Amino acid sequence: MTQSRWIGLAGPTASGKSAIALALAEHVPLEIISVDSALVYRGMDIGTAKPSAAERAAVPHHLIDLIDPLEAYSAAQFAADATRLIDEIRGRGRLPLLVGGTMLYLKILSDGLDALPAADPALRAALEAEAFARGWPALHAELAHIDPASAARLPPTDAQRIGRALEVFRTSGRTLSSFHTAPRAVQPAALITLEPASRAWLHERIAARFDTMLAQGLLDEVRELRARGDLHAGLPSMRCVGYRQAWAALDEGLVGEALRAAVRERGIAATRQLAKRQLTWLRGMQRQVVTCDGDNMLAKVTALIAQWRPQ
Repeated sequence: MTQSRWIGLAGPTASGKSAIALALAEHVPLEIISVDSALVYRGMDIGTAKPSAAERAAVPHHLIDLIDPLEAYSAAQFAADATRLIDEIRGRGRLPLLVGGTMLYLKILSDGLDALPAADPALRAALEAEAFARGWPALHAELAHIDPASAARLPPTDAQRIGRALEVFRTSGRTLSSFHTAPRAVQPAALITLEPASRAWLHERIAARFDTMLAQGLLDEVRELRARGDLHAGLPSMRCVGYRQAWAALDEGLVGEALRAAVRERGIAATRQLAKRQLTWLRGMQRQVVTCDGDNMLAKVTALIAQWRPQ
């Protein structure tokens, strides 16, 4: 295999990516670049399973706590930031290890991306008014007609991404997927993915992790975010899995055990759907699969990195 400028470690949520990355750092001089669209937000720690202060002190982590939840962070921004960091980390003689589950980020970094049309606030407002009248599932159906590839990756309630895909089409006459499949210069990369042989195994881990988040204070974290007064459920940050379900349940006036039970049920279901979409993305990417519910996972990942690691 050819040597790579960077190595990606991806997989569905709860597959064990962070633990493997930290374990690798004990044997390989590396720095971690987060590939996670939720970890960029400050003040959103529990529901994103953000690495602890001790973990971040032990191993350098990048692209975490970049922006306020009121702000937005694009895939293009990620690609620019990650490209800069890859060069800096290599310059320090260390391995850039990109870890996370936001597959669009990895795809854009690997394949490049044509310049998307700029956001059009007036058109977006018109789309939101249309969605209010017809519902986002109806606009998702419209997207499926004009851009099946993009629609297949999005749930019918993903207002932000459905709106952006339709905005791109109505602005440029091109589908969003056509931009994603028009590569520029490809950066040499190697992608290792942690994928379960048993979906039930992954579901158990998802449930256990969500229970841990609730025990650590996820609901209190969301209450604190709501108390700021400047955030709302339509922001990209508040549409992250877990936060979205907690916000909605609090809006409904649920309290006590009813609140906790509703957030748990909805949050686990949403996380399962996220994992399903992540696995769908991975099937379309060139990768080396390591079974995350099998034996000797760390040894297998270490062996692959030994083949690709830049000198």
